[in-house]
Amino acid sequence: MLKTRLATAADAKLIARHRRSMFVDAGSAAEAALQTMTENFVEWVRPRLNDARYVGWIVEDDSRVVASAGMWLIDFPPHWMDAEPVRAYLSNFYVEPAFRGKGLAYELLRTALNDARRRGIKVVSLHASKFGKPLYERNGFEPTNEMILRLGDEPVG
Repeated sequence: MLKTRLATAADAKLIARHRRSMFVDAGSAAEAALQTMTENFVEWVRPRLNDARYVGWIVEDDSRVVASAGMWLIDFPPHWMDAEPVRAYLSNFYVEPAFRGKGLAYELLRTALNDARRRGIKVVSLHASKFGKPLYERNGFEPTNEMILRLGDEPVG
């Protein structure tokens, strides 16, 4: 029987493992980079779980963890889309392969969006993988004009 519970600081390594698996499935990074990210993520997420700046949900089938998701509550300057100084950023949505196609990602998304609504948050963002993009689009997420620059060690200009 599937049950969803709130994540605690004790789940930091589990969340990091799911985050790593998410990137492995997407084929997006080399092993060394994934290892460093995983180690750093555990240290990043633990205090945020403790002070509720990161809210996570864990889905269990009996005692086996089968899916998880998170919402990072970001200090964000008031904006015309939402004058409140907080945004919700969804991340780390992951469903174990044997449990995919059963609606778990949708249920986690619904849980996160309801939590954001309860908090009065009006803007929710995320970065979608090619696997997750259809789910988010079906649920009203739209592409934005966000751009990215990855800075290396070389000076600009």
